[in-house]
Parts: sequence; C-alpha cells; structure tokens
Amino acid sequence: MNLSQGESFCFLGFEYRLILSRNQVWRPQYTPRLKKRTALFAKLREIFRRFMSQPVERVIELINPILRGWVNYFAVGHSSRCFSSVKDWVDKKIRRHLMRSRKRPGFGWQRWSRTWLYERLGLYNGYRLHRLGPLPKASPAEAVS
Repeated sequence: MNLSQGESFCFLGFEYRLILSRNQVWRPQYTPRLKKRTALFAKLREIFRRFMSQPVERVIELINPILRGWVNYFAVGHSSRCFSSVKDWVDKKIRRHLMRSRKRPGFGWQRWSRTWLYERLGLYNGYRLHRLGPLPKASPAEAVS
C-alpha cells in the first residue's frame, strides 16, 4: 500500500491514510471506519427499539457500557469528529425516547439541557481522546540508582 499516493487501508477497525497537516507536513491519520460507526448505531438502535416502553434510566443503563467500550477502543486515533457525531446521535435518541414517553412530538430541545442529560440521568459523557505525550525524563538521582 502506498499511502503517499493517496491510498488508504483499514486495519483493526481504523482507516489509515496520510494527510497534509496545518504545518504543511505529511502525517498519518487513523480514524474509526464508517462501517464500525454504523455497527455501533445499529446495536444502539436495537436497544432503543427493544426497550421503547422502558424508563429512560433503564435504556441509559444498557447503552452506557457499549458507548464506554467503543469510545475507549477508538480513543487512540483521530476520532473527535466521529465522537461528536456519535454523541449528537445518542443525545437525539435519548431526547426522542423521553418525548415519546410523554406522548409529545419533537425532541425537547428547550425542555432538557445537555448538562441535565449527562449529570442527572447519567448518560455517558467520556468522549475524550487519549494522547500519548512525551515520556517523563528521569532525574539524575533516579538514573544512578
């Protein structure tokens, strides 16, 4: 595979390619494959369908471990755009579930704030990337011993 000619390859759920950075330097980029995000949405959609008549707390209790595992696996790459779309999608589905339980149309954008969803209901909100920084340097005293 020749990445310098614009080709890409997929391995372990990530898609690898070379991109031109802001500093005009070619660097590798690895993002979650669209197929993996679609599979996550399908799994979550099935839970939302199966537990439509259940309280939202039960639904959140079921989807939080799935989201946590998926995000922790893909948090090492360049996944922030993907995480943003997943977070927005889950937020919208939870809001829809809440409005359906009240037999009302819409999503309740003005009824519930995002902080209420994440703090009060306990919806998973750990969409953080894990960046590996430089290794800590040993002090001269530690190097001798």
